[in-house]
Amino acid sequence: MKITIFASLFLSSFFMAQTNDSLAVETPLDSIQTQNTKIQEVKISENETFIYQKPKFWDIVNKIPKNIAGTATDIVSKKYYPYGLAALGSTVALIPADPWVIRESRNLGETLGMNEAHTYRKLGFLKIIPADVNSALYFIGNGTTVILISGGLATYGLFKNDYRAISTSMQLIESLALSGVFAQSIKRITGRESPFITADRNGWHSHWTFAPSFVAYQGDTSRYDAMPSGHLTTAMAALTVLTENYPDKKWLKPVGYTLLGLMSFEMLQSKVHWVSDYPIAIFLGYLIGKNIAKARITKVNNSPMAENKKKYDLQLSAGSLYGYQTIGVNIKF
Repeated sequence: MKITIFASLFLSSFFMAQTNDSLAVETPLDSIQTQNTKIQEVKISENETFIYQKPKFWDIVNKIPKNIAGTATDIVSKKYYPYGLAALGSTVALIPADPWVIRESRNLGETLGMNEAHTYRKLGFLKIIPADVNSALYFIGNGTTVILISGGLATYGLFKNDYRAISTSMQLIESLALSGVFAQSIKRITGRESPFITADRNGWHSHWTFAPSFVAYQGDTSRYDAMPSGHLTTAMAALTVLTENYPDKKWLKPVGYTLLGLMSFEMLQSKVHWVSDYPIAIFLGYLIGKNIAKARITKVNNSPMAENKKKYDLQLSAGSLYGYQTIGVNIKF
């Protein structure tokens, strides 16, 4: 299983670089356990420390409603709505080019020896082992991949008593759930058919069925579930969770984004998704990952600049005293 082997190597290098020490040991990039067994500190850099509460299993469920609300709020928040508008704008701009991108991606895929079908072999009673390269790339966004990485982190975290690893493993499962909630909600509203369905009817542009019935959607899902890409939403959310919890692992972003790019190309050449299905998926996945990580990490700034912030406030004031106009300065500590 190509992707499983990669995940194992990915996790091995990820885990072996971490150790838990006492506060007396100043190890910049390692996990540090405090005397309070309910928290652990992780020194990310000379200027930043992450604090993790002792993970509780039910937090996977308990935090989901809050993070759904937080993600929905962020979509229209002042900080992120420009990016949301950019995602919508990109979607609209890419729709006319969708057929051309699919055609050229398929041509390149054929040149590289990739086919449209996704083939998997059995592992026990589960058919989850990719049989070829394009199936392995497509599998990156499968929920099983997220579960495998989560399981690896949980195993390591429990063995090493590493709160960061355990917390991240739980966050990954939560990201999988939230990705499903948001992606499925939009899919069931937009009702966009997949490229291979369009090709089967000798069409050029996709057909949209606004808010198809539940029965229709369940009965012929591929006719309605292209927008946005659930695989890319899931993969982006999981990668964001990893990079937010492990900013000290500098290789995570380049490796992760490269894999997401390869998976995105594979879904184009295999006619699973249109390129315009991607901007909203990326936007949603990023916000989902950010919200989940934010709820689990307490960040402490250790920089001298943070410690020496102004601790007083100056205010000008005016008044009168015995008929004379006065002006002064109020100092608030």
